[in-house]
Amino acid sequence: MAIASSSNLAPRALPLRLPKVCLAISADTPDELLEIAESLARDNPFMEFRLDYLKAPLAAIPKIRRFLETHQYVTAIATCRRAEHGGKFKGSLASELATLNKAQEAGCQIVDLELESALKTKPEVLARLRKSAGLIISSHDFRATRNLEPTLDKMLRIPADFYKIVTTATTLSDNVTMMKFLQAQSDKHALLGLCMGEQGIISRVLSVRAGSVFTFGAVSAHSKTAPGQVSARDLRSIYRIEQVDAATRIYGVAGDPIEHSLSPAIMNAALRRENVNGVYVALHARTLKDLMHCVREIPLHGLSVTMPYKQAIVEHLDNTDGHTAKIGACNTVVRGQDGKLYGFNTDLFGVIRPLEQRMTIEKSKILVIGAGGAARAAVFGLKERGAEVWILNRSAVKAQKLARQAKARVIKRADVRKTAFDLIINATPVGMGNTRDCPLKDDEIQAKIVFDMVYDPVETHLLQVARAKGIAVIPGIEMFVHQAARQFEIWTGKPAPASEMLRVITVSLQERLKERSAKK
Repeated sequence: MAIASSSNLAPRALPLRLPKVCLAISADTPDELLEIAESLARDNPFMEFRLDYLKAPLAAIPKIRRFLETHQYVTAIATCRRAEHGGKFKGSLASELATLNKAQEAGCQIVDLELESALKTKPEVLARLRKSAGLIISSHDFRATRNLEPTLDKMLRIPADFYKIVTTATTLSDNVTMMKFLQAQSDKHALLGLCMGEQGIISRVLSVRAGSVFTFGAVSAHSKTAPGQVSARDLRSIYRIEQVDAATRIYGVAGDPIEHSLSPAIMNAALRRENVNGVYVALHARTLKDLMHCVREIPLHGLSVTMPYKQAIVEHLDNTDGHTAKIGACNTVVRGQDGKLYGFNTDLFGVIRPLEQRMTIEKSKILVIGAGGAARAAVFGLKERGAEVWILNRSAVKAQKLARQAKARVIKRADVRKTAFDLIINATPVGMGNTRDCPLKDDEIQAKIVFDMVYDPVETHLLQVARAKGIAVIPGIEMFVHQAARQFEIWTGKPAPASEMLRVITVSLQERLKERSAKK
């Protein structure tokens, strides 16, 4: 689409193919806005200037003009959303339109006007605006995902180049609603669609697969212009969004909470290394019912299952392998060619493989702390290999039930400090997130080896105490990589690049540690 310009600049045409990620830039001052644009332009040639975040948006126009004159490869969107429609601009409709006109005269090829403002604007004014720039008519629902078709019908009354519908996901199923809407309508109209909020994060990756022309990315994890926005860097480097297409297989990790999971980082790295056309996303599932609807309707090709659904999901699967049925917990789901869901448990591999490299499991005296899904995999796996297993858990009832099922023993907390073990395994989340929490007191740690399933931080308090006592330790990243590698092999049929997966999680944890230290 050629765009005429009323300025002295040569007309700046939209590229024939837009990138799949638009970098949303906001700042308090025009200088800061352009400083960000300047620093990120080379890697982000498609960007949105959120002029409504500025106290005086017009003050940024000359700077934007100079920036676009010297960065001819940049495609720019100008947005000045009014406060009453979810933006930050407190001026009148006339002021908003004037700002957008000035922005397109400065070289912005696209302007974004919210539906509410467009409906109050005379058709001839909109026609003049569109003559000089590509026009996006946008609608935002900050409460729910609803009325998508009626909203689009209302938008289509206004001639535009793109129609953007952004909603809020309160469930994972809302993403399914958005995906199906895009699939049904994107062949007929140039649509942008996604869901805001933590539960809508997957739509920011998968919307382009369903038919959205592009999606929006944040400058960084700390500079977002909408709830749940993913950084442009992560969209490209982790999710490889420029390669996502209709044939891309979808994988995910589900749990509650899930925000800090590093599974997307290592699984997407593995998919990239082995040239698998797939993408792996995090699914924040507040209920199992919502998760299963999402799994079946998107549909996901493979799923990692974490707390608190490892046990509850088993009865919702069409079939499981023998280990999963025996353990009663599943951490890996694969969709067969017949569409049925099959369950596996790779936590077993994550526990056994690191141990086999260090000790003889048979007849070893082992303490397992916890009675959840990961603990169940450890207890059953160790018993199968002839170990003597004791279980310690906050809930004595759950510990006794697991002990009966696995023919293991229960130990009281008071007896732990009196007992020496060959191995202690922490199969609880206690210690996760760089805390000083520890599942045992210092004088209760009596063992030759201590294995902590918590992988963030790498060096938990439990491992620190064990090292200080001269006890050999096994960090949680070993289990994490081994169980993830087995999942990858089940899903793809290819050998997992375990060394690459270990490298990625190590780097990710180092970066996370730096971020935490910077906040102190």
